[in-house]
Amino acid sequence: MIEDDTLFVKSLAKAFQLLEAFERSGDGGRLTHKEMKELTGLDASTIQRMSHTLVKLGYLERGQNRTYALGKKFLHFTFEYLRHSTTIQRASPILMDLQNETGERIDLSLFEDVEIVYALRRQSKRETFFATLTGRRVPSFAASGGRAVMSHLPSEVVEDILDRSHLVPHSPRTITSRTEIIAEIGKAKDLGYALCIEQMLLGEIVLAAAIFDDRNAPIGAVHIAGSLSEWDPDAFCKKHAPLAISAARTISNRS
Repeated sequence: MIEDDTLFVKSLAKAFQLLEAFERSGDGGRLTHKEMKELTGLDASTIQRMSHTLVKLGYLERGQNRTYALGKKFLHFTFEYLRHSTTIQRASPILMDLQNETGERIDLSLFEDVEIVYALRRQSKRETFFATLTGRRVPSFAASGGRAVMSHLPSEVVEDILDRSHLVPHSPRTITSRTEIIAEIGKAKDLGYALCIEQMLLGEIVLAAAIFDDRNAPIGAVHIAGSLSEWDPDAFCKKHAPLAISAARTISNRS
């Protein structure tokens, strides 16, 4: 428990709590002190001092009407993470070849428990802007990459992840029934890939195969995404599932 951890720095945690509030800042990406208080529960004095400090350090930028937005300095960390990740280094040329072969959007996601985060994205067609950005996070239960990873995890771990997930729809077609989600994960285990149809975006079909680290633990997935206006699900899987599985095996660093 955090309360019993003598090494835990509460003031540092509060700073990150404040920064994480910007994930819920809406389309404008800006927050006032009042909105920060509502989202974090921190007192006004703490918010004032921390926001001032974060502006001075470059992690927040002050805008008009006393609003704040995340600073460009965060891009430095994204660059350094991607530059030093051996998984990203291995994956980059493989995903480039995969996109050339398929002509579809290709993504690499990394598994983060109840969420996945997209680390590499290769857009092929005109698509929704925010949906193709590196760093986008989506719930594991509704994502092909999340289901692909969970298909390689013990059932008790999957149950725990679902216990802590917010099983709410992200499109009119999102499966939120726990029984159905577990069934889809079971299908992914049998097939070697997970298939999601309109789970996050209407008109989108995505399949994903898990990638593994050198301890044989699933850490992410290779995604191939297409449009239902161009593909029948069976034809999409027949062509792309073997390619995704092959790419995932090549990227994986399994012992």
